[in-house]
Amino acid sequence: MKRKDVITITGDLASGQSTIAKMLSEDLGFSLYRNGAYCRELAIKNNMSITEFGEYASKHPEIDRQIETSATEYAQKHQNIVIDAKMGWYSVPDSFKIYLKVDIDIAAKRAFNDPNRKRSENLDTLEEQKKDMIQRAKNDLKRYNDLYHVDRSDMSNYNLVLNTDNLTPDEVLDIIKKEYEKWKQD
Repeated sequence: MKRKDVITITGDLASGQSTIAKMLSEDLGFSLYRNGAYCRELAIKNNMSITEFGEYASKHPEIDRQIETSATEYAQKHQNIVIDAKMGWYSVPDSFKIYLKVDIDIAAKRAFNDPNRKRSENLDTLEEQKKDMIQRAKNDLKRYNDLYHVDRSDMSNYNLVLNTDNLTPDEVLDIIKKEYEKWKQD
């Protein structure tokens, strides 16, 4: 059975996942639940970069499970929500599941120039940013596979896969809304 009132968004690092989740929730009048913001705050609280925190979580699976379980619990208690979470599609499998893709060079530039990331990703050069993002993505993929026995990079897990390289956030939003309406009608 579909949860037509739940949209989950995940994607490559710096694909626009958080931006689009916020825009979508505002446009639809849905509440927004963000696992990524929670992870960043935990990293900062523990004086770690977001990459270091991911490595720490891989050695402490209870942390990762707690983070991902929170999305499931939120969806059970609420309606009309957008869940911005790397494993949201897995936590709420009957949701409309979106994956946003982006080229790593474009992603690194976006991340390097994003002032909001500096608290948890303060890297000195664009090349360091790119290397860090590649390592983080590999670590995350392995961690999710080890913990949940799923391949987050398997695009068949999602209802919509969208490359954001050459799209504005408004264009991404329009495409998602159209595809979500189609999905709800099926």
